[in-house]
Amino acid sequence: PQQLTEAHLRQTTPDGLPLEVWAMDESRFGLHTVRRRRITVRGVKPIGRYQHDFDNFYLYGAVAPRTGDGYFEAHLALNGPKFQVFLNQFAAEHPHTFNVLIVDNARAHRAHDLTLPTNVALIFQPPYAPELNPAERVWLAIKDDLAWRCFDDLLALQDALVPIIEGLDADTLRSLAAYPYI
Repeated sequence: PQQLTEAHLRQTTPDGLPLEVWAMDESRFGLHTVRRRRITVRGVKPIGRYQHDFDNFYLYGAVAPRTGDGYFEAHLALNGPKFQVFLNQFAAEHPHTFNVLIVDNARAHRAHDLTLPTNVALIFQPPYAPELNPAERVWLAIKDDLAWRCFDDLLALQDALVPIIEGLDADTLRSLAAYPYI
């Protein structure tokens, strides 16, 4: 992908809107139990409730590393039409800035029928490099809070996610997403 400088983007932003860079990604959340390490006696596997249900949904999220702002939406699928809905809602929530979203190369992000709102641009990170996207650290932190928990249905999981996401204040999001190259 072409490297764009802040000066170049400022020249091309519509109506002279201030520039904001966001790290954007999606993650699947489901009823399959998130397992993490536990301290046990050497050689003993950790014991915990485990659920094998595979119902899931996707949480779309964008984090502004400079300000610590976050924007999240839940959708039942990861595809072009759902990504379009996310982009439209995101643009409507942030009308006073020109928003550059750093995204991976998922098919949904490259859908041919995608129409970018006037205050949104996409920059694609190199393929197969999730470690370059700061949003991955946000998903890890959220899933750490869900570790070893079981839910009766997706609605219960969504209800548990709301306070976790609301608890991600600007300082926390900034510390998770402030990569030096952004």
